[in-house]
Amino acid sequence: MTAVDDLGLTIDIRERYRDVVSEKWPVIVTPQHDELLSSWLHRLAYANGIAPRPFARVLGLNAGMWSASLDLKLPADVENLLRAHTGISPQRLSAMMLTRSSLKPLLLPLRSSGRRDSSTWLQFCPRCLAEDAQPHFRQQWRLAIQVSCATHRCGLRDRCPSCRSRIAAFDQTELVPQHFCIRCGFDLRRASKVPMSPPAVRLNQCINDICRLEAITGSLRSGVLVQRLLRMPSVSDRFPTASLSSLSTSMRIRCVERLANRPTDWLTADEDAMAAHWRRSILLAGGHAPLIAQHADALEQKRHRRPATSRRKPTAELSALLGAYVRMMEDPRRRRTRHQGGRHSG
Repeated sequence: MTAVDDLGLTIDIRERYRDVVSEKWPVIVTPQHDELLSSWLHRLAYANGIAPRPFARVLGLNAGMWSASLDLKLPADVENLLRAHTGISPQRLSAMMLTRSSLKPLLLPLRSSGRRDSSTWLQFCPRCLAEDAQPHFRQQWRLAIQVSCATHRCGLRDRCPSCRSRIAAFDQTELVPQHFCIRCGFDLRRASKVPMSPPAVRLNQCINDICRLEAITGSLRSGVLVQRLLRMPSVSDRFPTASLSSLSTSMRIRCVERLANRPTDWLTADEDAMAAHWRRSILLAGGHAPLIAQHADALEQKRHRRPATSRRKPTAELSALLGAYVRMMEDPRRRRTRHQGGRHSG
């Protein structure tokens, strides 16, 4: 149907918008590997022409740290709304959350403190954001133990280097990508590299590998290792009374730098001989994320196939695998000989 108004303008009456797009929102964004749910929600809002803060109302939520809190708990009505309008499966939504993570005790707390020496809830690597086709924030960047980027061998940041504000994309009222500071507009991808010594980066990677393995095997639930890691400031003699999760990223980097030049007994000592053996093996190898990922994935699959009453503990099996890997790394000639022998025997 076409009509002409008094000004001579032609007006076409077309289909209702909601009838054209059905229940789905106009633009659906694909979650990235290891992306936080909050990061995906910010990108989803931006892609559909809505700033993050008013997008909270679309989801039926109040303002504040709305998206950050959803990383930890996603209400059923919000999950149903997201599934209906994006087609994202419950499994994929759950994979972006930290609800079931064994590392929850090591998460940076949700806080809005303006103090520069206190922790903020999220960190980032400028180089990672700059190299992303779709800049996004990783789940690991919410961990207090994560202070470096293994890919770029540098320290993380937890504030805008221009105005020193925390990362708060959830409070953005303008239609701006989440990697721009909401206070001063600085592009976080342009932040300078935070230097860290190779030994400190290596120690940080080892700590993360140890935590991942013990989370997979279930031994992290005892809380012994978690408490030891939270006391790292005291062990380093930098901030004796502080908990690791209460410090800014720059202060946690100082702790790791100091510990990197000290004996690792504070980390390896354990009543469980197998746990102590893993940790020493990982530290000796200098951390090896691809190997850790491969063994952890294999262990996860095996655990699902094996009855719960299995007598053989996966911890001992994993320790043997890591020990063999370390021995191979120490003697590359033996590794090549074994490889050739296996090839000829076939």
